[in-house]
Amino acid sequence: MFQVAAIQITPILGDIQANLKRGIQFMRQLGQEADLIVFPELWTTGYYLSRQAFQQLAETRDGPSINQLREEARRAKAVVISSFAEKDSENQLFISAAIIDQKGEILGIVRKSLLWGRESEIFKKGEIKYPIFETEQAKIGVLICYEMEFPEPSRLLALEGVELIICPSVWSVSASRRWDIQLPARALDNTVFILGVNTVGNNSCGKSKLVGPMGDILAEASDAREEVLLRAVDIQSLYWARDENRYLEDYRTKLTPGGSTIPTPII
Repeated sequence: MFQVAAIQITPILGDIQANLKRGIQFMRQLGQEADLIVFPELWTTGYYLSRQAFQQLAETRDGPSINQLREEARRAKAVVISSFAEKDSENQLFISAAIIDQKGEILGIVRKSLLWGRESEIFKKGEIKYPIFETEQAKIGVLICYEMEFPEPSRLLALEGVELIICPSVWSVSASRRWDIQLPARALDNTVFILGVNTVGNNSCGKSKLVGPMGDILAEASDAREEVLLRAVDIQSLYWARDENRYLEDYRTKLTPGGSTIPTPII
């Protein structure tokens, strides 16, 4: 059993320092109560910015924002997952997420592989790779916002043995119904936990939620205000769910594009 915290925040567009200050305030309010702390997509910069603004605000993976969060992860003794606008050595932009362990070490960086709408005019697509990060609490995968709207990334993670999928997002009010349908569907289809962490305000629907492996909503935040959603996760219940619904055991890899190259299910 461990505690996950979703920090649902309203970013101030273009103000990294103000957003970091607010996010860290929320983290420190938790003390050492949470084992895993997750922020929404692009929360340090805000989402609705021009390409020029992102070029100015984007950071490398060892930039000041990530380094500050590494310090806070050590303070909280928690795994921290934070999405950010990443700039590589060639000044290419990516929507990325850093996975930081409780010692402040970077376990990895994932880059969003499926871009929504105008994102493709600003950012470069990441590779079709969905790694699993082994933490003390669970085997974790990260899908950034639009990646959750496709069944395949979640399934590929499930076939690799993921237990908890994290989804940092900026999910709009007009797409709220999809948020309510797709997260539980991905959890149930793959018998995994899903933690969707959304922004709120600025046309985002909020409703950050923890979904169980039977597709049930275990906890959900407001659709209208900032808040921290804190909830316990019992990973053992995932294996009970897989005994009840044997989707992964009965799955035939030929159903997945590239069938011969994907792994045998790990259950």
